[in-house]
Order: sequence, then C-alpha cells, then structure tokens
Amino acid sequence: MLGISRSTLYYKKAGIRGSDLEIMKLIDMQYTQYPFYGSRRMMKWLVKEQGYKVNRKHVRRLMRIMGLEGLAPKPNTSKPRKEHKKYPYLLKGLKIDRPNQVWSTDITYIPMNRGFIYLTAIIDWYSRYVLSWRISNTLDSDFCIDALNDALRLYGKPEIFNTDQGSQFTSEDFIKPLKDNDIQISMDGKGRWVDNVFVERLWRSLKWENIYPKCYDRVFEAKAGISAYFNFYNNERLHQSLDYKTPNEIYKSSFISTSTITKGVLDLKKLIKN
Repeated sequence: MLGISRSTLYYKKAGIRGSDLEIMKLIDMQYTQYPFYGSRRMMKWLVKEQGYKVNRKHVRRLMRIMGLEGLAPKPNTSKPRKEHKKYPYLLKGLKIDRPNQVWSTDITYIPMNRGFIYLTAIIDWYSRYVLSWRISNTLDSDFCIDALNDALRLYGKPEIFNTDQGSQFTSEDFIKPLKDNDIQISMDGKGRWVDNVFVERLWRSLKWENIYPKCYDRVFEAKAGISAYFNFYNNERLHQSLDYKTPNEIYKSSFISTSTITKGVLDLKKLIKN
C-alpha cells in the first residue's frame, strides 16, 4: 500500500565474515609496512606468502571497506565532490621550529578480533604530541570534527592545519572551524603519504606496539587501550627524533621557554624605561 518492497523493509545488512576479518587484519599489517601495495600486489602476497585463495576483486573490495589504496601515481584516482574545495600544500620547505605552528590529522583502520573501527588523531608536528583523537565505526566526518573541536578547545589554535584530500577533511563542516579561527589550510597531494609522514609514523607505532599484540575483542576495550597507549606515547615513550625526549617534554617546555623570554623582554623594557 505504501509502495515499499517487503525485502527492503526487512533487509538486515550482512556482517563481514570471520575469514574476511582475518584477511583484513593481514592486509592492514602489510599495508602499514608497505603503503605502496595496491590490490594486485596485496592479492599476490596473500596467495603466495599467506596461503589464502583469494582473487583481486575480493582483495579490492576488502581494501575499499578499510579505506586503503596503494600509493602510486594513477590517472584520475578519485573524483572529488564539486562543492569540496581543495587547498594547496603549504609545508614544502617550511621550517617547523615551534609548537602550534603546524597541526596535522588523518584516519586509519583499526582491526579487532570481532570487527573493526576507524581512528582519527590530531598531532602537533613540532613535538609529535597527540592533541586529540576519536574512534568511529563509519567513515563519516563527525568524529573528525569532534577531534578537531577538542584540540582547538584544549590547546588553542595552530598557524597551519594539514590534512589529506579525503572527503572528511574537505567537507564544509570540517573546514568551517579552521576558517573561523583564521587557520591556514594545507592539503597533501594525491597519493603523497610522505606529506603527512608524522601521522603515518604514529599509526605504525600504535599498531605494532599496541593494536596487533593486544587483538582487542570489543570497542570499549580498544578505546581504553588506545587511550592508554596515547598517554604512554605523549608522556613516557622516548623518541629518537626528539633526542630521546617525550612529546610532552618538547610541547610544554617550548611554551615555558617562550613565556620566559617574553617575560624577560618585558622586564628589560620596564628597566630601561625607569
């Protein structure tokens, strides 16, 4: 009577099979190591090295669910929405020498024993400090916007904010808080993972040091585990590139140094005036 198909009304979306989840975890581990692996090379690796009987179409479907794509130059790899403006990459040759000069973000796939989730995080480039993060079971933009608003509320604002060209970051809802705060917007080139290399390194550290060894069963367990890891990453994990200091030491000590210098200059001006 309403013109609604009975099969549509009672349809329940099929879940992902356990065997596919196992393959997706292997794909994620290999992709984290070698982000240039596309569906063809990934399929060959699964068949030859892991003994799975899969074809390229199967692997390509799973990689699409995971939001993964081999990083290689290809003609017209994606067709962005007309209403989504793209911004130039502003970080080439730029000297990063202070906190809150450049922030960056990205999304990654997090495998679990009974499914998967997506994670986004925002980091300060200078100190590698993880400013905020959110998890979601879909690739919409809401959890990315929540993470952005959290970082702005807790840590002020950066001079430049860098992302890739994913639809979550080019949407007007994500761009608006940046424009409202007069933040310069920078975006990676297509397939240029190296333009956002610090976030990629964060994902690799998180997965090999926490996600893969833990193999979380439930979302709340994964959330608690990721929270504990980021606390360790910010406050305890020594970074070779930071002269074996923690991101927290670099991020906060830079502010202390800046405020001390500013106070010294003001005191000097006051002394000269008197």
